[in-house]
Amino acid sequence: MASSKNTIFNRKMNPTKVYLIPSLLGESEHSRVLPLYNLDIIRSLNTFVVENEKSARKFIKQVCPDKVQSDLDIYILNKATEPEEMFDLIKLLDKGISFGIISEAGLPAIADPGAQLVKIAQEKRIQVVPLVGPSSILLALMASGMNGQKFAFHGYLPIDKTERKKRLSYLENESAKTGVAQIFMETPYRNNQMVDDLTKILHSDTKICVACHITLDDEDIRTLTIQEWRTEKYDFHKRPAIFVMQAE
Repeated sequence: MASSKNTIFNRKMNPTKVYLIPSLLGESEHSRVLPLYNLDIIRSLNTFVVENEKSARKFIKQVCPDKVQSDLDIYILNKATEPEEMFDLIKLLDKGISFGIISEAGLPAIADPGAQLVKIAQEKRIQVVPLVGPSSILLALMASGMNGQKFAFHGYLPIDKTERKKRLSYLENESAKTGVAQIFMETPYRNNQMVDDLTKILHSDTKICVACHITLDDEDIRTLTIQEWRTEKYDFHKRPAIFVMQAE
């Protein structure tokens, strides 16, 4: 009980809040996927930690066109951020200024470098506020018809053909044994090659969902067996996609 009271006390003493602000998954109308409350939060903030400054400014301008861009204080956190650069971001947590973290696409801190800063904020007992928005990973699983009770996300699979084959076979075996839906992704320009690899490596009755351009006007979500994918006509080239696997 004492620890809980101390946590509440510390947060009252430190007014800083870190808002996790979802962004769009592509060129679409923001009202389809973002609550009005998110826009109110963005309007209230001038400090943001983002993956890419240009695309973050474009997103803010799109959803809050009245916000003055010159007033924004932008910090960069991406996979190229050096350890010493993290010190500036850590100092930001100690300034008592609330700020937002914006991912390049979808939810911050989910398959996203923003998780590093969230971890430090939690260690400092600073309040982290996750906002509602689109997650390509969860939306793909929702629409796949696969196991929403037990699932695992693996990010990008190996590029090397031998290692990729081993990994896919392992995931298929794990899914067959445990019933876990296996979720992964690929660089958009290699999507068609991924489907081709799946049809060559996996068993005919294993199901694969390809969820492409989620929330966009040309959204395409299909769940088929490997046998069916072998004869299916598709073109997912350069279109962001999520793959979900379920083995029988």
